[in-house]
Amino acid sequence: MQFSEILGQEHIKNHLTQSANLGRIPHAQLFIGPEGSGTLPMAIAYAQYILCSNTNGENNGENQACNLKFQKLSHPDLHFAYPTVSTDSVKTKPKSIDFIAEWRTFTTQNPYGGLFEWYAVLGVQNKQGEIRVDDATEILKSLSLKSYEGGHKIMIIWMADKLNIAASNKLLKLLEEPPEKTIFILISENEEDIIQTIRSRCQILHFNGLSETVVADALVCRENIDLKLATKIAHQAQGNYNVALHLVHDNSDDYPFEEWFVTWVRAAFKAKGNAAAIQDLILWSEKIASLGRETQKKFLQFCIEMFRQALLLNYEAPKLVYFEPKVEKFKLENFAPFVNGNNIHDIFKELSDAMYHIERNGNAKIILTDLSIKLTRLIHKK
Repeated sequence: MQFSEILGQEHIKNHLTQSANLGRIPHAQLFIGPEGSGTLPMAIAYAQYILCSNTNGENNGENQACNLKFQKLSHPDLHFAYPTVSTDSVKTKPKSIDFIAEWRTFTTQNPYGGLFEWYAVLGVQNKQGEIRVDDATEILKSLSLKSYEGGHKIMIIWMADKLNIAASNKLLKLLEEPPEKTIFILISENEEDIIQTIRSRCQILHFNGLSETVVADALVCRENIDLKLATKIAHQAQGNYNVALHLVHDNSDDYPFEEWFVTWVRAAFKAKGNAAAIQDLILWSEKIASLGRETQKKFLQFCIEMFRQALLLNYEAPKLVYFEPKVEKFKLENFAPFVNGNNIHDIFKELSDAMYHIERNGNAKIILTDLSIKLTRLIHKK
């Protein structure tokens, strides 16, 4: 992965290349950015720029052997850590190194892929991924050795907010005083979820979502679709290139979030003053509760965005509305009047609380049933 392959983020590219050219490379950096903004490919390109000494040009012949190693992410001085779970093949104490083959395939196929897709590769089911103390031990072991090629060693920790407390504490000293020529690049979508003692040891770079122009141009060049369709998809993707790729390849039906949402709000409307309709909400809650926790959290995040889209339409900001419903007889303009300033804060709070409790292993059926009954009241609030 080279800087020339990264979409947008020109100011960050310039900053990283200039600091590397001047030999002023921070020993610990934290890349913060939303999904699909390019934090992981940027980290890999930065590592390649440093390890392959690409300061004289990324594609010159002198560095060809080194650059080839990066095409398969097999450079011996490049290390990764990322969230994992126990699986049929790794039943206890899973570590990143146990899934390195899957990780290389996942990252090379779509470096803009998100945590949800990675969990799908692992088959998390009802588990939640973490970077554990065994990973921290492996990191200490890997970085205590001399570099294979006599230069830098680089450790990329993807989704560093998934470091548990034990792993974070074990890495603190190493982040503060790493071995010579050792570089840490931490990546996260949620800065506040990383403990303060980790953040304080890193230089932080913030990534913005990609512009619609950048996404559209990339879709035209890389996916060979016409500009009109690419522009429409770029608007719907909201700066997330991973979402744009899913829309291009029509992968949105892997989980029918829209269908689940429409079923939910329709049942909530029917349930007002109709005790029998409560049964529909209970059945819906049971169905969603049967899914894995990561799918439940992803769906609730989708619900938040749906309510936000309805609010924007209700408040006459149609240019900001990108969602186009596919469910039969469901129109956003008919739903929008029921989402307003009097109930949006409470709806958002209840959805956020439900995500929080599910993440902390609460009983999903109880949480979702409670949320559904509250939605019945809130959606009719004038």
